[in-house]
Amino acid sequence: MNPGIVTDALLLPLDLQPLPADQVVDGTPATGYVELTETIGVWEHTPGTSTDVEADEVFVVLSGSAIVSFDDPAIEPLELRAGSVARLTAGMRTVWTVTETLRKVYIAG
Repeated sequence: MNPGIVTDALLLPLDLQPLPADQVVDGTPATGYVELTETIGVWEHTPGTSTDVEADEVFVVLSGSAIVSFDDPAIEPLELRAGSVARLTAGMRTVWTVTETLRKVYIAG
């Protein structure tokens, strides 16, 4: 992503791939992303439930809805929808329950 260039993160094509079976809790979710710089990208998760171990990041949800539950640390779930801004830290063990395809722009640290 070059300075002075606009990227439409909602229309950016992503190569979605099915998640590995050991990450799938329910459904047949797929994910994909495009890195715009070394630390900024666009990520998408289709409906279904999956587990993840997080990296340090702040993100803004562009579209969709989901609930992110935390296995470790044990904290309150996040309810995500368009406009939500959230922060995750490295090592958090999460469960993503996506009810409507979720697309976010993230900044990783």
